[in-house]
Amino acid sequence: MQIEQKENYTLISSEKLNFTEFLAIFEEKHTNLKEKHLIIQLSDSLNTTEDELFVFLKYAEQHQQNGTSFVVIKENIDVDKFPESFNIVPTLVEAIDVFEMEEIQRDLGF
Repeated sequence: MQIEQKENYTLISSEKLNFTEFLAIFEEKHTNLKEKHLIIQLSDSLNTTEDELFVFLKYAEQHQQNGTSFVVIKENIDVDKFPESFNIVPTLVEAIDVFEMEEIQRDLGF
C-alpha cells in the first residue's frame, strides 16, 4: 500500500496485494488517517468485488460524520448498488472532483 500526502487530501493506492491484505493494512493505518480527506485508489489487479467494497462503507460514514471526504476509485463497478453517500468513481480526476464538491458544500454549511 502506498500513502501519498497531497496538498488537500491523502491518496492511498493499492499495489500488488490481494484485497484481504490491502484491507488489513488499511485498517491498521486508518487510525492515523481518520481525520484526513482520503481517496482510496484500488488497482484492477485486486479483482475487488462489489461485496468487498461494502467494507469501506463504515469508513465513508465515519468520514462524513467528522466532516472529511472519503472516495474510492474502482473501475467497472455498478455504483447504483451502493448508498448515495458512498462515493465510488472510476478515475482519480473524478475522485478529486467529488472531494472538491464536498469541500464547497462544507464551506456553504451543507
